[in-house]
Amino acid sequence: MHLLSSCYCRHQYPSAHLPLLFGLFARLFALLLAVSALLSISACNTTSSTNARSTTSPTVAAWPAMTTANSTIILTPANDAALPPLAPREFRAAWVSTVSNLDWPSRKNLSSAQQQAEIIAILDTAAQLKLNAIVLQVRPSADALYASELEPWSEFLTGEQGKAPKPYYDPLLFWIQQAHARGLELHAWFNPYRAKTASGKAPVTEAYFKKIAGNAIKRYGDLWWLDPAEPVAMQHTLAVIRDVVKRYDVDGIQMDDYFYPYPLNNAKGKPLPFPDDDTWLAYQQQGGKLARADWRRQNVNQLVQAVQQSIRQEKSWVKFGISPFGIGKPSRLPTGIKGFSQYDQLYADVELWLERGWVDYLVPQLYWPMAQTAQSFTVLRDYWHAQNPQGRHIWPGLFTNNLAHKDKSWSAEEILQQIEASRAPGLHTQSQGHVHFSITALMQNRKNIRQGLSAEKYQSQALVPASPWLTQEAMAAPILVADLKQKLLSVEPDPTLGFSMLAVWKRYENGWVFASQPASNAGISLNDDSVHGALKEVQVSKINRVGQESPSTRYSLN
Repeated sequence: MHLLSSCYCRHQYPSAHLPLLFGLFARLFALLLAVSALLSISACNTTSSTNARSTTSPTVAAWPAMTTANSTIILTPANDAALPPLAPREFRAAWVSTVSNLDWPSRKNLSSAQQQAEIIAILDTAAQLKLNAIVLQVRPSADALYASELEPWSEFLTGEQGKAPKPYYDPLLFWIQQAHARGLELHAWFNPYRAKTASGKAPVTEAYFKKIAGNAIKRYGDLWWLDPAEPVAMQHTLAVIRDVVKRYDVDGIQMDDYFYPYPLNNAKGKPLPFPDDDTWLAYQQQGGKLARADWRRQNVNQLVQAVQQSIRQEKSWVKFGISPFGIGKPSRLPTGIKGFSQYDQLYADVELWLERGWVDYLVPQLYWPMAQTAQSFTVLRDYWHAQNPQGRHIWPGLFTNNLAHKDKSWSAEEILQQIEASRAPGLHTQSQGHVHFSITALMQNRKNIRQGLSAEKYQSQALVPASPWLTQEAMAAPILVADLKQKLLSVEPDPTLGFSMLAVWKRYENGWVFASQPASNAGISLNDDSVHGALKEVQVSKINRVGQESPSTRYSLN
């Protein structure tokens, strides 16, 4: 098939008898012209709408395509009359728990090569399913699954706290590199206050904890916990999160629902109070007037706000999310909704965080079946959307791990229905999403959930919803280079974007087909498709770190 640029471009084929030096010169000239045209396109584009569709003036469209040997540089903006549908948007993610080796690594004593093989298997499965993000637990309990000078290597990695992988590698760096290579975002998940779990077997002394955060770590039942009222505890957690944001190319930071600990009972079965009498007394002696419950909520609120501000100062494009317990403040709950009060027990004022815009996304853990009226999935879904005056993302957490072979386990249809409910009419179609707890259910393909997702819910890829409040930047349309011999379209790199994606629409005889891919993997096939027919045109746009879409560039085939 002879490949042609769109109607705005003309090919200029060099003579086959010209020396190689001229061909190289022509290529260089074409690249210089491309840069010039890119600047012109950026200057002349009309203002992009919220779905990133824009037009370009006819004077810019008249720039020619420059052809050298087997390549053609395409500068043609898309014509509004030929625009494909909006790119689908949906946050599709899965949590990867490291605490107690729930998901990864599967055992404490795996070699570095075995750990890396499990990482690759997880990410390959996620990419094949058309997920677009992984939420990796990097700090299960005041420890680290990455190289840190602030906290020790996690025992869940090597079996021994403080022991690095051998042969050495940095797991978080490896996760990020491999995720980005597959077009997946990587969000780092932190437990903000937990210092040691009941399942932790590493010997820990109070002297060790004092080395980390002085007297801020306290014993609560069989747990160790950073006291949220201690300023040193907040500063330590802030420093840990800031360190990761600064040194690693993460796409998001997420905290879970463990603020003050879930209540425990003592040996007599009575509620065990959290041991913060000393900090409560100090607060009162300093003139504090809040009631004790309000004071505890204020401690948590201060951390949430400080984390958001710290992330913004370090890297404005990194998203900050929290995954709280699924039931909100009792005084606001819809009629019929009952259950545990995180507002009164964990001292998490989630509604306030949404009201103030302190989070970029919220993943309420809606871990109940659709038919359970006291914790109705759809009622709680609507409740959280109603608490969202700043228009942040609301992406329900799904209890996909409950697809097990036991009496009270769910059918795969339950998860499929919950995904459909998260896409209900009236919800923002460009801000939909959900997160599976956890990746293990997908890896094990419990009750054939992967087949159900692929056939019914994840039939095409989707872009991560945009977060335009994080940063606004003007993006020019991509410059496409067509290899006429290899039937391959590539995109001139844009080093200013960092990790970014390409949105690719292909128009075949049977209609439009969407795909996304990392910008670093810029090869786009121009071959026909056995199912969709002959390829007629391709339109490509760039997606930056916050999900904004550039104007698109069109390549036509005749």
